[in-house]
Amino acid sequence: MNLDDLARDRVYTRCAQAVSEAGENREPLFLARLALLLFEQVGDESRCLAAIDEALRELPEPSPSAPGGAWAG
Repeated sequence: MNLDDLARDRVYTRCAQAVSEAGENREPLFLARLALLLFEQVGDESRCLAAIDEALRELPEPSPSAPGGAWAG
C-alpha cells in the first residue's frame, strides 16, 4: 500500500516536526525507534530489509547550507 501525494506530504511534515522536537542529540535515537515501530507494523522482514537498502541507495548528500553540512563549521 502506497501513500498518495498529500498523505506523504503530511507524514513527511509531521516526521520533520518530530525530528525537531526530539532535538539534535536525540535525533538518531528517535529515528531508530521510529524505524523499529514501523518495521513492526510492516511485519515483513524482507520488505523492511529492502526498504533499508533502498533508503541508503537514495540518500542524498547533505546540503552545504544545512546544519552539519559540508560547508558548516
